[in-house]
Amino acid sequence: MPNASDPSTGQPTSPRINPSILAADFVNMQAELARIATADFAHVDVMDNHFVPNLTFGPQMVERIQATCPVPLDVHLMITGPDRWAPGYAELGAASVTFHLEAAADPVGLARRLRDIGARAGVAIKPGTAGEALYDVLGEFDQILVMTVEPGFGGQGFMPETMPKLRALVDEAARRGATPWFQVDGGISDATIEMAASAGADTFVAGSAVYGADDVEAAIMRLRDLARAASLDG
Repeated sequence: MPNASDPSTGQPTSPRINPSILAADFVNMQAELARIATADFAHVDVMDNHFVPNLTFGPQMVERIQATCPVPLDVHLMITGPDRWAPGYAELGAASVTFHLEAAADPVGLARRLRDIGARAGVAIKPGTAGEALYDVLGEFDQILVMTVEPGFGGQGFMPETMPKLRALVDEAARRGATPWFQVDGGISDATIEMAASAGADTFVAGSAVYGADDVEAAIMRLRDLARAASLDG
């Protein structure tokens, strides 16, 4: 079943499960997108073989995915020069565009441009980047992505040492009255999603845990249920 939506905003309520299409069969992309119709967003990793050592999609592919995907796109830009390129992905219709703090020249200005176009503005930080770098600007973003692996490749192991940083960011946002979504990306599975939810994550990128399952819809529902239970316990 699809997740519920907030009637005041139309946005999916938490916990949100965003399958990473990096784990999909690229030859049968339209069918692979149809398999995740009960997810909240499709997570699209754009890599330029410069900011990270891998090359994936560009604007033309994202535009085609946008046209055929049954759920909104959550685009994650792992690229150099997002100040120049990120607005173009918002203009293609992506619901959410996340760029890396480490790559942006003017992250606040870029976030405002993305919002002006109509996309949610997200900022991501690598495992080695301190959360304190975002404290003063938490209110400028709709989503904070705490990477739980080194960006660049799917299938890596979850890094539990990133959880204190996530919890500190969640607590600091609450202290400042900021309300971004907190996303985690990397190694999210049945075995790790509860740890991330307990640390305050409400939006979860899962690749092989979804696309590697025999029943994709059941996998999405199970991840959502595990995260919800952990959030309530926390």
